[in-house]
Amino acid sequence: MKKIIEKNRTINLSPPSLLALGFFILIVIGSALLMLPFAHHNDVTWLQSIFTATSAVTITGLSVVNIGEAYTVFGKVVIMLLLQCGGLGFMTFAILAVMSLAPKLGLKQQVMAQESIGQTSLKKVTYTIKAVFLYSLFFEAIGTIILTIAWMQDYNFNQAFFYAAFYSISAFNNGGFSLFPNSLMSFSGQYFITFTISMLYIIGGVGFLVLMDVKRHKRWKKLSTNSKLIITTICGLNLFAFITIWLLEASNPQTLGLMSLGDQAVNAWFHATVPRSSGFYSVPMDQLTNASTLVTMCLMFIGGGSLSTAGGIKVGTFIIVILSVISFLRREDETRLFKHSIPKQTAFKALSVVCITAGLVMIGFFSLLVLEPDLEFLDLLFEAVSAACTVGLSRGVTEELQPASLFILMLLMFAGRLGPLTLAYFIATPKRSRLKHPPSEIQIG
Repeated sequence: MKKIIEKNRTINLSPPSLLALGFFILIVIGSALLMLPFAHHNDVTWLQSIFTATSAVTITGLSVVNIGEAYTVFGKVVIMLLLQCGGLGFMTFAILAVMSLAPKLGLKQQVMAQESIGQTSLKKVTYTIKAVFLYSLFFEAIGTIILTIAWMQDYNFNQAFFYAAFYSISAFNNGGFSLFPNSLMSFSGQYFITFTISMLYIIGGVGFLVLMDVKRHKRWKKLSTNSKLIITTICGLNLFAFITIWLLEASNPQTLGLMSLGDQAVNAWFHATVPRSSGFYSVPMDQLTNASTLVTMCLMFIGGGSLSTAGGIKVGTFIIVILSVISFLRREDETRLFKHSIPKQTAFKALSVVCITAGLVMIGFFSLLVLEPDLEFLDLLFEAVSAACTVGLSRGVTEELQPASLFILMLLMFAGRLGPLTLAYFIATPKRSRLKHPPSEIQIG
């Protein structure tokens, strides 16, 4: 009995620790599978396999090899599974496994699930996890059917179906992995394909709580404040980015300048929505103007909705910080959103997420500058933002980085996928103290 108790204590991990351990185990297993002789064609090194597995589990999309050429069908299936596991989250899969063994989750398991998926009601944890699983399969299946029909014009059924399944999983999970060397540039004029893929990563990036809320209420007035915030912010950001990218790149012959008006609109829309966390691209990223590159990095930093497959600080965090600043400048007593007040603790949490994520980006960027003195400043900054926010876009320098720099990117991807707050809790467990200190006035600004 004593051994059992001690054994139970050794596996009694906190949710952040279990989540980190789960991702780490997935990366190790994925790396080993990708190194099997029948998983790859060319001479793939351990570093390349570990980097690919890390990028897939963290649903980032950065790659140091040509996925389509380097790996066999088996290797590509492994990458698909890693993307799926990373997108839904290890905790979700773990709790689904528990649910299959027991009709109900215990209180301790529900608390772990609540912390890992950000759900506020313990009673809704089981329902939420089921919905996450079913929604993912539903949208990926729809995407696979549509893309199979589209690609059957160029490939036989088996190839079209495999491509469709791979891209549906990669897009919905905001993975950004592509089987073509130039991502989706070959399909920049095929609206059916680009629009379908864009809708998959947009829906995946909205967040499962929002999707559940929309399905349940179906009317704008009945939606929760969180759902209204996420939907309006994502629509606003997409529209702003679409117009901005189109205006900035319309005269650039290397990107949109030589395209027809219709192609310009489609590719401007695609690039405006991609940086929210999906690593696909239909125009060469290294040929964008500096202004467009800056807009892209800002969009990557913001990311998508909470409890979604997207990365970044999340749109809810972004809006809460903006509204808090506006409220302070107006000297208002409270921060309001859709006729509801926002608790100060929520504002502090949002500010913490922004600061931690910015800190990760700066540490990674500084490390890359030291390790890669011959590469361009902007290229390295773009790479750091993309890795830390698990986006996967690159200006073409990933394959040029030395092993130490790739290790830095892997750490950024891992930390970015865990989430800034989860990482903070993992590093320093919060402690409560009954001792209260007197206030002090500190000059700000």
